[in-house]
This record gives sequence, structure tokens and C-alpha cells, in this order.
Amino acid sequence: CTVIFIRLATRDLHKPISILFCNLAVSDLFTSFSGFWISMLFITNPDITIFGSQDMLAPYALYTTSILSTIYNLVSIGIERYLAVAESMRTRFRVARNHSIAVVFISWVLAFFLGCLPLMGWNCLQAERSISVLYSPFCVDYLVFITMPNVVVAFLVPLFTYLRIIIILRKRKLRMQACGQATGTYKSAETQVARTSISIWLLALVSYAPFSAGVIFDATNQRCHTDLYPGVYIFRNCTAMLVTITCLGNPVLYTLKLRALGAKLKALRCLSANRVRTI
Repeated sequence: CTVIFIRLATRDLHKPISILFCNLAVSDLFTSFSGFWISMLFITNPDITIFGSQDMLAPYALYTTSILSTIYNLVSIGIERYLAVAESMRTRFRVARNHSIAVVFISWVLAFFLGCLPLMGWNCLQAERSISVLYSPFCVDYLVFITMPNVVVAFLVPLFTYLRIIIILRKRKLRMQACGQATGTYKSAETQVARTSISIWLLALVSYAPFSAGVIFDATNQRCHTDLYPGVYIFRNCTAMLVTITCLGNPVLYTLKLRALGAKLKALRCLSANRVRTI
């Protein structure tokens, strides 16, 4: 919410990357909201979160949609950063605002379509054979179809884009060194990109790897719900907490530079004070 408020209030959305940052914050907000919805259902009626129910389809669908949108946003940000520093043959490809808006629209349409497939009929309310143990009434084949390709994309695409950025910056630094020019800016940019990319990878690994492991366990497990209670469901809750940590870590990694944020908040406070005095 802080990210969204700051970027809207300071009119920072004219930059393509700012649109992606703001959209990432919206995705994280939806993830937190859907996770809270599932938690309230667990508090009021724990059995439906274990054995599955019609009431769980909507919150799980929103949760899946939010996570998919977050993954697509992270991939889009990595590609945008790569295009911002990469050079084509003679000209630099510039990502325009319209490109970012189109990417945001496509990512949400794709996330909603894939996330709402259980609401369209791909669920196991009637079929007991392929029902998921961890996320009933989702089907195991649906979870595998959704999880595996998107997790691979979430790991490989940022790896490629940020490594390419580091390689490009290093080549430019070596080229400037050969010409006897200062390279402090490129060295600093290379170090910061390397630190950020490592942090992004660690956050994604900690957040999504256990969830993927749970889906693989779900696909290979043949036992019923009661045989796995409570240990497996504690693991499921821990994976949900790790996904929530991603929602908290994304603003820190991508947008919230504390000094810049403090300066913008201070500027907004002064602007509000000046308006009050004027009135």
C-alpha cells in the first residue's frame, strides 16, 4: 500500500518501470488479501481447509491468480531492466509507457485465466481420485500444470536477464578502461545489480521452492488426509508464510530505498502542510 500510495501521489507513473513496480505492489496486495481470507476460513471452519469444500474454490483461485501475477511481474521487471541497458545493433530499444501498460494487462488476463480454471470446472469436488491433499478441492494435475512451468519461468528468466545486465555493464567498464576513462559509475552499477539479483534469487528460492516441493509431494502421495495430519498441513502453512514474506520483500528489493522513501514522505508532508496553511 505504501508503494502504491507513494507512486500515485508523486506522479511517478510516467516511467515504464514505475508502472511495473506499482503493479507488483497490487499483486502483492491481492496475495496478502487472499491469504487473509484463507486464514479466516481456517479459523472459522478448519475442516474445509483440510478436506476441501466449494467455499475454498474462490479464495484459492484468487490466491493462485495473485501469485501468478506476482511471478509475471517479477519476470517483466527483469526483462525491462535488461532492455533498458542492452543495446541492439545501432540503437537502444526503449520501453515505452504503452509497452508496460500492455504487459500489465496481458499478465493479469493470463493470471486470471489460469487461476480461475478451477472455478470454470477444473476441480475435484466430484472426483476423489486425483484430489489434492494439501489444497483440496484442487486437482493434482491442475497444481502440477500451474506450478511447474511458472516456477521454472520465475527462476530462469530473471537469471538470464540479470546475468546479461551484469555482463553488459562489465563489458562497458572494460571498454572505458581501455580508453583511459573513469569507470566508477559502471563499477557501482554492476555491484548493485549483482547484489540485487542475488537477493531476488534467494527470496524466490526461499519462497517458491518449498511450495513446489509440496506440489511434488502432493502428486506422488497416495495417502488420505487424516494419515498426513497435522505435520503436512503445518508444512503447507509454512509455505504460505514464505509466500507472504515475498510480498514483504518485493517492495524492499525493488522500490523502497529507505532514504528516498523518507524524502518523498517528507515532501508529501510538507506539501500537505502548505495546503493547510493556504486554506
